[in-house]
Order: sequence, then C-alpha cells, then structure tokens
Amino acid sequence: MNSLDMAGHLIRRLHQQSTQVFTQRTQAAGFDLTPVQFAALDAIQAHPATDQATVAELIAYDRATIGGVIDRMEQKGWVKRIVSERDRRARELSLSPEGERIHATLLPIVQELQNEILGPLTDDERNAFLALASRAVRA
Repeated sequence: MNSLDMAGHLIRRLHQQSTQVFTQRTQAAGFDLTPVQFAALDAIQAHPATDQATVAELIAYDRATIGGVIDRMEQKGWVKRIVSERDRRARELSLSPEGERIHATLLPIVQELQNEILGPLTDDERNAFLALASRAVRA
C-alpha cells in the first residue's frame, strides 16, 4: 500500500482541508477563531457552568492545553470564569453575552461548511463516511 493512501495520511489531509475551510468561512464572516475555540464555545454553550476539564473531555482536547484556549477566549471577552459555589477550588465557565452572540452567529456557518468539507461525496457517501468515522473514533 502506498503511504499516501494510508488512513493516517488521508485523515491528516482531510483535517488540513477541514481547518482551511473553517478558517476561510469564519474569517469571511469577520471572526478570528480556531476550530478548537469554536468547539469550546459550543461545549460551554451546551453545558453552562462546567469546568475546564469537562470542556476538554467534551471536545476531546488535551486537559493541559485547554487552559490556554480558555485564557485566550476569556481575554477576548467571550467566556466568563466564576468560582464554583459547590467547590471553591473549581472555576465554572459560561459564555459572555459576546460569546453567546459569536456562537449564535457562527453556528449556522459552521454547520453549512460541513457540506463543503465533504463536498465531493454524495449525501449517502457523507452519511456512510460520518458513521464510519464516528465508529472509529468511539472504538
């Protein structure tokens, strides 16, 4: 098997293409954020008052690195951290009004760009690809 046809290489290339499409579409909409920042915004919006470790788990991101992502989002005014009433050592995350606005504006754009990422595939092929990729990730 040619190394360029191996799963690892193809997954890496698809990730590059996905990131490029995401960046182009979000910048065209006037936003400067990474796919990881959007994933964190989405997780916090869906799970308000959660902590960083949970956000990292929800988006399958490194717990040691998520702190920097959250720091940058807090500096941009998108995320608020408050001391948890249940555990004074923990910080709960929620979206600021600006974070809510950004999430609401970008969600339809991000949903739409999914079709572009898998553009050459038919609807049936996209569904099959997503089912297989989901199965591989959850294994």
